[in-house]
Amino acid sequence: MTGLTRPAGSGSSAGYHPPSALDAVTAARRSEVTRAARALLRRPVLRANGPDAELVVLVRRHASELRAWFDRNTGWRLVVDSEVARLVKTVPDTADATHPARDPRSRAVFSRRRYVLTCLALAVLERADAQVTLGRLAEQVVLAAADPQLAAAGVTFALERREERSDLVSVVRLLLDLGVLSRVAGDEDAFVRDDGDALYDVERRVLAALLASPRGPSTIAAAGHEERLDALAEELPATTDDLRNQQIRHRLTRRLLDEPVLYHADLDDAELAYLTSQRYAITSRITELTGMVAEVRAEGIAMVDPLDDLTDVRMPETGTEGHATLLLAEHLAAADGPVPLPALHAHLRAQAAAHATYWRKDATAPGAEVELTQLALRRLEALRLVRRAGDDVCPLPALARYAVGEPQIQEARR
Repeated sequence: MTGLTRPAGSGSSAGYHPPSALDAVTAARRSEVTRAARALLRRPVLRANGPDAELVVLVRRHASELRAWFDRNTGWRLVVDSEVARLVKTVPDTADATHPARDPRSRAVFSRRRYVLTCLALAVLERADAQVTLGRLAEQVVLAAADPQLAAAGVTFALERREERSDLVSVVRLLLDLGVLSRVAGDEDAFVRDDGDALYDVERRVLAALLASPRGPSTIAAAGHEERLDALAEELPATTDDLRNQQIRHRLTRRLLDEPVLYHADLDDAELAYLTSQRYAITSRITELTGMVAEVRAEGIAMVDPLDDLTDVRMPETGTEGHATLLLAEHLAAADGPVPLPALHAHLRAQAAAHATYWRKDATAPGAEVELTQLALRRLEALRLVRRAGDDVCPLPALARYAVGEPQIQEARR
């Protein structure tokens, strides 16, 4: 009989653990590592004094193992101290606009001006005192926005209209959600109405860890916006075969962790060759760390999350927009090639009439189908189920899971 036995001559049971106890300890430890890794992937900035305090404890407990895994497989840095746990991720594609910043309350997508205000607010907070009021922050942001280069780029901010105050409040809510600010007193809505203010603590450690870039922005000489973004995420060129393979492994693992679907058609020849030979090793390591399961198809790979909490975009969803997205996906899955945008408008207009009893009342209003189509396509693009090409919408292979086949009636068994 084989199994774990006590060393001969030990004379004591101290330190001896039956196999079941060892298995339970190992399983508990793996469960903690998985919880910590999933927490970092779901929310890369965790504060020790915030709602994620318990998760920060797990990250600190297993920091060495987590740091080694992310460094080897993704090239992402893990920064852990007494105040914050920060997974410094880099995006696989700087041109991807399908996962924008959103107002944490209204879920409204950030406009160009809100992105600029976010950067200006962070710059102001870097020089601010330990506490700052919303009004004082607004004054400093207005001064920073007077930069001639911003004016030349068409960005103005004078805080003269309610819309501008709403933009700044959306930025502040994002910074509150990220943990850069902590509310002490007051109300942002009062600031929007121009009859009140709010006071915040500035969380310096979170602020210092927020920038995720291999290079300092001030070291980049490129003039164009796209060129500057590319330079921010640019990696040093590989000089050996081992380093080239390492960079490919990092890129593939990042995309499998961050993107809903990794299509073979989106890879270059070197990446596809590496994935073909190392697919099992890469996906197995991800599964072991996160619990996600690889769904492998001829067109690519999707890492499926059984717990469904590692995504910011879900499908199907409830409500009018969720139902409309599902119906549009079914329609596109049955299409033979690209579908013109006006045809999708007409389809959702007909669906709104057919489901008027269940959809919100304004869904049947003239022109409502345009907004519904836009919202649905935004979700389908974020999930890598469709791709826009001008006024045409191109179904992607993963959309086939939403196709509805003809019903088949099976004969009863005798």
